[in-house]
Amino acid sequence: MKIRRIQATPINLRLEAPYAWVFGELDGFSPTIVEVETEDGLIGLGEAPTPAAAAIINDNLAARLIGRDAFNIAGAEEVCLPYWTGVQSINDRSRIMAFGAIEMALWDLRGKAWKQPLYQLLGGAVRKDIPFTDYFSLRGEGPGVKGEKTPEQVADYCVQLHETHGTTFFEGKFSTQDPKLSLKMVELIRQKLGDDAMIRIDSNQAYSLATARRLVRPLEELGVRNWEDPVTTIEEMRELRRHCSIPFSTHNIDIARAMEIKVPDAFVGNPTVHGGIGRMLRFVGACEHAGIDFWCYSGDSGVGSAAYLHLCAALGWIREPNQSLFRMLPMDVIEEGPFSPKNNVVRVPEGHGLGVALSRENLAACHRDFIENGPCNKYHDPAKPGTYRRLPLN
Repeated sequence: MKIRRIQATPINLRLEAPYAWVFGELDGFSPTIVEVETEDGLIGLGEAPTPAAAAIINDNLAARLIGRDAFNIAGAEEVCLPYWTGVQSINDRSRIMAFGAIEMALWDLRGKAWKQPLYQLLGGAVRKDIPFTDYFSLRGEGPGVKGEKTPEQVADYCVQLHETHGTTFFEGKFSTQDPKLSLKMVELIRQKLGDDAMIRIDSNQAYSLATARRLVRPLEELGVRNWEDPVTTIEEMRELRRHCSIPFSTHNIDIARAMEIKVPDAFVGNPTVHGGIGRMLRFVGACEHAGIDFWCYSGDSGVGSAAYLHLCAALGWIREPNQSLFRMLPMDVIEEGPFSPKNNVVRVPEGHGLGVALSRENLAACHRDFIENGPCNKYHDPAKPGTYRRLPLN
């Protein structure tokens, strides 16, 4: 089965309302949707979490792969990426993520050609109901959405999610300049939802080591399940470990270093960041050997999220809930999306390959948004537009 066409389309995936995080206000994401078409007319789908992947694919990688065997994923990597140790030393990982999106599409093609869901190609399912957290943060206003401006409103939003969707797994931004505001959010969520609610927090490296130390005791007393990137460096995280029993997670996927200095306790990743599904399978296997947890992060469209679902179905070591922003997405580029967790879980798709179909209308609308407005600016600071915040905040 030969590859006939590869097309990468950068899009804007807007949130229903912008949420507050360490660098300001984030109103959406700008991933790249990839289509790999074979001479038989099958189309495999993939996704990279950066718009930079589009030019790399359209201007370079596509030409390397046209006419090649769509099932030969190892051969595709050989002509697209340098030796892995060398490629990981490159600061700009866009080429890795660009190939990872193509590789995802090649797996989708395998499933479609062999008429099997992706999880079957990965060895079968150890679970089919995949757990996810629902997200909370202070939020601005969006079309028809007022947003949550105070800790009390954030807590009420979480109560609404619990009452409407059965949510008891939560994760949220804990990165306000005054950490007392973030602490108040967690206190109220715990007060309103009780001990049965799982609460994870993400500080995105907001705080100095001194500030993080002061936050440890109240967060431990509130039963926080996990604290993502509380401080700026892994070395500071190691020092914080001396004062804190809460597990730490990070997006920094240096497993050798983590084994050496004994932090973090978990990696939060994405298949394309590793170079594709095959590379992620090996990485999660290494995590299991090292006793380091792994789960998937949020911000992808339904294409990338479908890949998460299949990987989590097949890999028993992904035990903790994945992050999700499903509830905050008013639209998606797949016909089936956005996914909607019920009682904390989403069912893995049973269709062939990823099991999702591209919405041509929504893809065109999201691409038009990107062309007309440029990529989403996740560093927008509403207090000082046109500037960039410096860390730590406190």
